[in-house]
Amino acid sequence: MRKRPLGDTGLEVSELALGTWGLSGGGYGPVTESEQDAVIDRAAALGITLFETADTYAAGEMERRLGRRLPKDDAIVIATKIGTDAAATPARKRFDPEFLLEAAERSRERLDRERIGILLLHNPGAETLRRGEASGALRDLMTKGVIRTWGVSAGNADVAAAAVTAGAPVVELVHNAFHTRELKRIAPNLAEKKTGVLARSVLAYGLLTGTWPTTKEFSDEDHRSQRWSSDELRRRIVQLNALRPSVQGEVSNMRAVALRYVLAEPLVSSAVLGPRKSQQLDQLLRDAGKSPPYLAKEALAALERRVVNLGVKP
Repeated sequence: MRKRPLGDTGLEVSELALGTWGLSGGGYGPVTESEQDAVIDRAAALGITLFETADTYAAGEMERRLGRRLPKDDAIVIATKIGTDAAATPARKRFDPEFLLEAAERSRERLDRERIGILLLHNPGAETLRRGEASGALRDLMTKGVIRTWGVSAGNADVAAAAVTAGAPVVELVHNAFHTRELKRIAPNLAEKKTGVLARSVLAYGLLTGTWPTTKEFSDEDHRSQRWSSDELRRRIVQLNALRPSVQGEVSNMRAVALRYVLAEPLVSSAVLGPRKSQQLDQLLRDAGKSPPYLAKEALAALERRVVNLGVKP
């Protein structure tokens, strides 16, 4: 497993990370506890050193599970997200310092770690970051040794830009072949500040694997049933033709194209994957290839042109 520097934090992380939202059962339907354990164990055995979660995933159970399954080793970095008051009715976002300090301590206890590796604010607004209280609270936690570093899981480029301005050492945001605008908009800021970037939704919730028929349907418990209308999904599946010419040689399938596209971005420190089975994780590691270059520069440029020509607004 290759590693990359996490921006200017001094940490090195595996270029593939295990994300646990889907694994928690919250996004796509239930996953058995034995399968959750098997995926976590397999990821560690394959050399993945970065694990991404949140205090809301399975009501904190994913933090507990990672804490139990992973060795207490500084080489293993767990990134968790806080900022949701799940005890409120309905649940609401909270980024006041008092709440964040309490949430951080609860996460640290569930993770069973002396220090949290990366603590991320979970989808704050840009104005919240501009006020400075939330980022100040996380800086204090870093100074006190409760966390190794901090950052922001951003919903859009405006939030990510505000995070960089606030001095966040790490930013997590969507980046894939069909969705590049957030990263590209703030790329100069990220490069200047040497911000660590965690890329999420690298397969666009499975769309970019290229395995769905145009008649694909999802169960009610699967978040994708609400994400796309039938017409929108059919249009997106047709647009996948932009990726197909890149399937050649060692790049043996669409999933490999999508994954290598993200890994080819030098600003990305780690691509956050969401497998729900050990076999899926094995496939993704094979698709990533043995060594750079992930995709040739000319192939990347041609892929991006085809994406635009087929009507995608990345």
